[in-house]
Amino acid sequence: MDIATAGAADLETVARVVGRIRTNIERVIEGKPDVVTSTLVVLLAEGHLLIEDVPGVGKTMLSKALARSIDCSVRRIQFTPDLLPSDVTGVSVFNQNTREFEFRPGGVFANIVVGDEINRASPKTQSALLECMEERQVTVDNTTYALEAPFMVIATQNPIEMEGTYALPEAQRDRFMARVSMGYPVEAAEIAMLASHTHSRPLDDLEAVTDAGEIRKLCSIVAQVHVAPSVQQYAVAIAGATRRTDDLVLGASPRATLHLVRAAKAYAAIHGREYVLPDDISLLARPVLTHRLLPSVEATMSGRSVATVLETLVGSVPVPAARRA
Repeated sequence: MDIATAGAADLETVARVVGRIRTNIERVIEGKPDVVTSTLVVLLAEGHLLIEDVPGVGKTMLSKALARSIDCSVRRIQFTPDLLPSDVTGVSVFNQNTREFEFRPGGVFANIVVGDEINRASPKTQSALLECMEERQVTVDNTTYALEAPFMVIATQNPIEMEGTYALPEAQRDRFMARVSMGYPVEAAEIAMLASHTHSRPLDDLEAVTDAGEIRKLCSIVAQVHVAPSVQQYAVAIAGATRRTDDLVLGASPRATLHLVRAAKAYAAIHGREYVLPDDISLLARPVLTHRLLPSVEATMSGRSVATVLETLVGSVPVPAARRA
């Protein structure tokens, strides 16, 4: 089998497995194909996802549906004001029988970690996620424990109700590859939801359609997707534009550029391509970059949102004529 044939077979594997997961999730989440696609992109790009929207639109249900679609370890952490960092990372407990300390893993020791209402925990507890999200490891009492791949944090938060909440620090928001909003369903999807959810709970009937080993294989396939130098330069140019404009006081970090390219590789693989197009970069710029940017006072006073500023900046960057190497 030559390289081209092997590449086509790999992309067929990605399409087949992603199709199974998508169908499974859409049994629970109706009328949100773009949100489901973004979730799968983040999964295959080995990133973390922040789902931000008003209550009752299916944020937690989406994260649970993805978790149940994969036969792997899943832990759910309900973030509350009294949650401690040790509840997240784990703690060393003295064993009376062995007369030694033994480590008891916390909630992050799983392949998929669902963090519900993450902004209800204190900044001290939120910071317990920083190491595991970036380095895929946890350090407790000078001992480092590796986290098994795949490892994905899916966090939800409500942007409307600010009472009893703590804003996520910039360092943590920057560790989320993408932020998505569910939005209200269209009328037909909401009617379908009433028909399917009032007599039963579709989430309870979901069964795994893949496993952790197959997800690791897909991630390795995505890593081999080609990104032309001109496309890489295009991604860097977009990130650089956010750092130079007066409308933003905080632009995109180098980590954001890396996440943008990784997400574009996953998006290309899902759509059957073994190379990234400039359109993939511009399309993913909003979900990948928006939550990392901070508007200036002048932009806020004039009514320009971060999304509007970013859209203008992306439109101002010349699009390369990319060719495969």
